[in-house]
Amino acid sequence: MILIGNGTLASAGKGCYLSSAFTGSAGDFVHVKSERNKTQDGIDKSGFKSGICSRACFANPSWNRHRTYYCVPSCGLLLQCDPSDSSITFSDVFPIRDIVVGSQPSVHHGCIFCKSENIKKDGLRHNKYGDIQKFSCKSCGKYFTVNFGFERMKHSPQGITTAMQLYFSGESLRNTARSLRLLGVQVSHKTVFMWIKKYTTLMEKYLDKITPQISDTWRADELFSKVKGNMKYLYALMDDQTRFWIAQEVADTKFTADLRPLFQLGKQIAEKQPKTLITDGAPNFHEAYLQEFYTQKLATRTEHIREIALNGQRHNNKMERMNGEIRDRERVMRTLEKTDTPILRGMQIYHNYVRPHEALEGKTPAERAGIRVEGENKWLTLIQNAKRVNST
Repeated sequence: MILIGNGTLASAGKGCYLSSAFTGSAGDFVHVKSERNKTQDGIDKSGFKSGICSRACFANPSWNRHRTYYCVPSCGLLLQCDPSDSSITFSDVFPIRDIVVGSQPSVHHGCIFCKSENIKKDGLRHNKYGDIQKFSCKSCGKYFTVNFGFERMKHSPQGITTAMQLYFSGESLRNTARSLRLLGVQVSHKTVFMWIKKYTTLMEKYLDKITPQISDTWRADELFSKVKGNMKYLYALMDDQTRFWIAQEVADTKFTADLRPLFQLGKQIAEKQPKTLITDGAPNFHEAYLQEFYTQKLATRTEHIREIALNGQRHNNKMERMNGEIRDRERVMRTLEKTDTPILRGMQIYHNYVRPHEALEGKTPAERAGIRVEGENKWLTLIQNAKRVNST
């Protein structure tokens, strides 16, 4: 599990090994794209050997070509291996590996206008859902309130995140609005949809910057869905071990749709290509595989398994289970309004980061992929972290 936080710079030793100033666990690592190639045994072309360190380490044996591996000590600063002088050098804190942390609402430290910490409490603002503390800045003379991630919203963060949980758990927009009335939140079903649209877009921009640590076996499948009453097909790409929903694509046809963008997006998100791809026998899966994953070199070639059955060793039951989860969500919907609807993106976020899976021992796919969302209200954690990162 990788946690990225704040820390103090400390010196690091030569080679792969970190100094005793760091207390990272063996096996903690992240990786990013690099122009340098590494061979299968961990020796790069300049002769710099990389392997498991005694403390925070470089990845091994899961070597992937075209990557540089980074150490992640407990302080959260990333260390980059520099093969040119066989030393470890500090790099900037890498936001792409900013694993979601922090379960509590954000704590305010200064004026939102001038950043001064010379502030004081200055009464309450009475909102629909309750009172909000006001602050005044002694430096610039302005006053402000703190409602991080939910600024200018009439209703409470708890009401908004409850609406998202109810909807993606299977309730319709109207049933969600009716349930919220029991909590004193008087909204229409249109308001619920606007909340979903706003915060799904916010979280998506943030989560796209995080690379999940997934396995080398991926699964892909399609299911039909209605968009404005017309038949469409939702293609999904999922990791086999973590069940992390990697990418999705909505297409007009089943057997002739171009699936190269789906596989390209999967490689972009995972920053690697799989060793094994499992699909059904649809020809467009194999055509996209040949263009995106097939290589002349046997060592780097992805194996495509497409002779699957409902029983036996070669099946796609894990993918069918996720299709059933999507189908349960669609059951209370008449139709989707457009192909790029926030509903589908929200379903992907809910599947990966919020919903615990029994097959994963009660954990989410994100947790299995090295991303921990802390706190009881995972929607609140995701929204506040997304707001913090996207506003910087």
